Amino acid sequence: MSEKLQLQPSIVFDCFAEVNKVPRPSKKEDKMIAFLKSFGEGLGLETKVDETGNVCISKPATPGYEDRKTIILQSHMDMVCEKNKDVTFDFENDAIQTYVDGEWLKAKGTTLGADDGIGVAMEMAILKSNDIEHGPIECVFTRDEETGLTGAVGMKSDFMHGDYLINLDSEDEGQLFVSCAGGVRTTATYDFPTSEVPSDYFTFQITIKGLTGGHSGDDINKKRANANKLLVRFLVNEMQKFDLRLIDIQSGGLHNAIPREGHAVCAVPAAEKQTLEADLKAFEAAVKDEFATTEKNVHIAIAEQPCQKVGMEPAAMRRMLLSLHAVHNGVYAMSQDIDWLVETSSNLASIRKEGDEVVVTTSQRSSVASACQNMASIIRAAFELGGADVLTNEGYPGWKLNPNSDIVRIAKESYERLFGKEPKILAIHAGLECGLFSEKYPKLDMVSFGPTLRGVHSPDERLLIPTVQMVWDHLLDILKHA
Repeated sequence: MSEKLQLQPSIVFDCFAEVNKVPRPSKKEDKMIAFLKSFGEGLGLETKVDETGNVCISKPATPGYEDRKTIILQSHMDMVCEKNKDVTFDFENDAIQTYVDGEWLKAKGTTLGADDGIGVAMEMAILKSNDIEHGPIECVFTRDEETGLTGAVGMKSDFMHGDYLINLDSEDEGQLFVSCAGGVRTTATYDFPTSEVPSDYFTFQITIKGLTGGHSGDDINKKRANANKLLVRFLVNEMQKFDLRLIDIQSGGLHNAIPREGHAVCAVPAAEKQTLEADLKAFEAAVKDEFATTEKNVHIAIAEQPCQKVGMEPAAMRRMLLSLHAVHNGVYAMSQDIDWLVETSSNLASIRKEGDEVVVTTSQRSSVASACQNMASIIRAAFELGGADVLTNEGYPGWKLNPNSDIVRIAKESYERLFGKEPKILAIHAGLECGLFSEKYPKLDMVSFGPTLRGVHSPDERLLIPTVQMVWDHLLDILKHA
C-alpha cells in the first residue's frame, strides 16, 4: 500500500497494510494473535502469549543503550467492526479495503481499523527496524479492548516488566494524554409479551439513518444525535395519539459507539396512516433544525410492511417506551477542575428485540468513581421503573494523573525539541487500558499519544496521513532519549 500511494513513513504504512489483511473483530482475534506470534518469532525475538491472548514481543537494546530503562509500547489488536448497510463485508474473513482521500486514509464503507491498527503497525515497524536507537523494548498487543477490555483485565501482573509504558491508542496528534475516565456498562432486559394486532391496522417500518455517530467517550459532548433516542422519541409521540403497536425494534450497535441508525416495525389504525406520515415529516424537520450543525445527512422514513398478526402487549410497550424515553443520554456533568473536560456521561447504545425480550445496552463513564456509580444508578432507576431486569457490570477503573511522571516530561521535551512548540497535556473522557495497568502495575509510569483519527467506531473513520510521520518521529526520539 505505501509504495503505491507513497505514504510516509513507508515502513509504518506497510505494516498497517499487513495488519488490515488480518480479520480482528473484538473477541475474535485468534487470527491476529497467530499473526503477531508468527511475526515476532520470524524476527527471532522472544515472543509470548498469555492465557488471555495478549501478545508480548521483546527486543533487546541497541548497542550502547543497554543501561536504559525498559519501555513498553502498547496497543490493542482488535477493531470496531461497523459498516454501512449497503456494503457487503465479512469482518471475520475479509481484508479492510483502504483508499486515500486528500490527506486522509479511509476504508470503503467500513471502519478503517486505525483504532488501534496504526498503533500495532508502529510497534511492528520498530520491531523489524535495524536502524533505530533504543533501550530494551517490550511490544505488547492486548486483545478485546473495544468490547470489554478483557485483554487488560485478564493480564497477570508479571506479563510486562518495563518501567515506562507508551500507549499508542490516542486520536489527536500533538496531545499527550495522562489520565482517563473509568466506566461501567448497564444492560436492561424487558419482557416482550404479545397480543393480537387488529387486521385493519397499517404496518410500517420507521428507519433513521445518516447520523454522524462516533465514539461514546470522545464525541459525547459534540451534540450529535442518538438514533435510539430519536426513534423512541417518535414512537412515544405517536403512542400518545394512536393505538400504536410495536412489532420489532433493532436500533444502535456497539456499547462504545453513538448510534447512527436504527429501525422499528410498528402498526397503527389504517385510518391514521396519513396523520402518521405527516407527523414523520414534521419530526424529521424538527430533528434537522435541532441538529442543523452536527447532523446534516439525517434521514427518517416510513415504509409500508406486510401486516403482522402479533405485537407487544400495549401496556408493557407503554412502560418500556416511556422508560427508554426517560433514560439519560449524553453529558451529565462537566469536570469541576478542567472546564472543557466531560466528567460524567451515559450512552444509550442499542435497543434490540431478541426473541421474547428487548435487550438494551448502555455505557456510563466518569473520571470520578462515585459519579460513575451514581450515573449507573440513575440509568438503572429509569429501566426498573419500566419493569426491566437490570445488570451493571464491574466496569473498569480510571487512570489517575501522576504529576511527577518522568515519561510525560520526556515526551513533552521531545515534542518541543522536534516541533518547536508545546504539546497539549490532557485528560480524556474515554477508557484507556492504562487504568487497568495502573492497578496491576502501580509503579508503571505511563503516557498515551497517537496520530489524528476522526470518525472512529463508524464507517467514517479516517486517519490524517501527515500526523503518522509526526508521531513516528516523536516516538523514535523518545526511545532514543528516554
